[in-house]
Amino acid sequence: MHDNQDALNNDSQVSQSPGYTDYCCDLCGSDDPIEIPYSRIYTGNQPIHICGNCGFVYVRSRRTSDEIARVWSEEIYGDVYTAVKNPAMMARQTFVSEFLASQIDLVGKKLCDIGAGEGFSLKYLKDQYGISPFGIEPSEKNCARLNKFKIPTYAGTIEEFLVSPEGKAYQADVVTIMWTLENCLSCMDMLNGANQLLPVGGRVLVATGSRILVPFKKPLFTYFSKNPADSHCFRFSANSLQTALEKAGFRAVASNRYLDNDILCILAEKVPDSEPITIKKDQPIEVLSFFERWHHDSVHFLKDWNS
Repeated sequence: MHDNQDALNNDSQVSQSPGYTDYCCDLCGSDDPIEIPYSRIYTGNQPIHICGNCGFVYVRSRRTSDEIARVWSEEIYGDVYTAVKNPAMMARQTFVSEFLASQIDLVGKKLCDIGAGEGFSLKYLKDQYGISPFGIEPSEKNCARLNKFKIPTYAGTIEEFLVSPEGKAYQADVVTIMWTLENCLSCMDMLNGANQLLPVGGRVLVATGSRILVPFKKPLFTYFSKNPADSHCFRFSANSLQTALEKAGFRAVASNRYLDNDILCILAEKVPDSEPITIKKDQPIEVLSFFERWHHDSVHFLKDWNS
C-alpha cells in the first residue's frame, strides 16, 4: 500500500489501451480489483470494480482529467444532464444547500463550488443566504450562464485553477462539491485541491448519491449507464467518502440521513496535519454481495422499464 498519493499515482499505473491508464484503488492503493458481477450488462461492456482490500467502488481504466472534463462539457451536459430542466436535480441541490445552511452561518462567507455546473446551487445560496460565490467549472457555456447571474467563475478544472495566478491567490471559507467528486480522474486530487483552498477550520461539503450498502433506491439499470465509464469514476458509500475526506485532511462533522435518503451528504472541517485519520473500510465481500442482490432485484422491474 502506498501512503503517499503522488507515489500511488506515479507508481501504480499500467497502460491499458491508447488514451487509457489502469489505476489502483484511490483510497488504499491496493491493486486487487474485483469486477462487479453483471455490471457489463448495464454499461455496454465497460467493467466497474470493487477494491479487494477496502471495498471501494471505482472505474479502473480512465483517460486524462482534461478528457473527462471535455466529455462532461461537450457530450453529457445539456439535454442529457441538466438541473435547469430537471425538477429532481433542482430539488436535490436545494436540499444540499439547505443542509449546509442548517450547519453554518453562510452570510458573507466566501463559498467556492468545484464543478459548479449551471450554477443553480451558487445562485440559490447567493439569493437566500448572501454568500460571496465563486465557481470552478470546465464548461465555458456553463461559466457564461453563471456570469449572467453575476457569479465569478474560473473556466477549467480544479487542477488547472490551483496552479493559475487566480487560484494561488484565492482562499474560501467553504468549498462545496456536489455530484462532482465521482466524475473526475482523481477523487483524492479534488479533495486535496479543496484542502488547498481552505484555512484550518474551513469546511468542505460533499454531496453524492446514497446507493452503496443502503436499501435499494432505484433499479441497477437506471444507476449504471452506457456513458463512458470514466465519466463516473467513483461510487461512494458513507464509509468510503468519510475515508477519502480524512485522507485529504478533513474530519467529518455532520451528515444527513443517507440510509433512507437518495442523497449522501457529509460536511467536514479542515484539521491540522498532525491529527490522526480514521479509516473506515467496507468489506469487499459485502459490497460484492450487495451488487449481486441489487442485480437480481432489478431484473424484476426490467420488463416494465422496457415496455
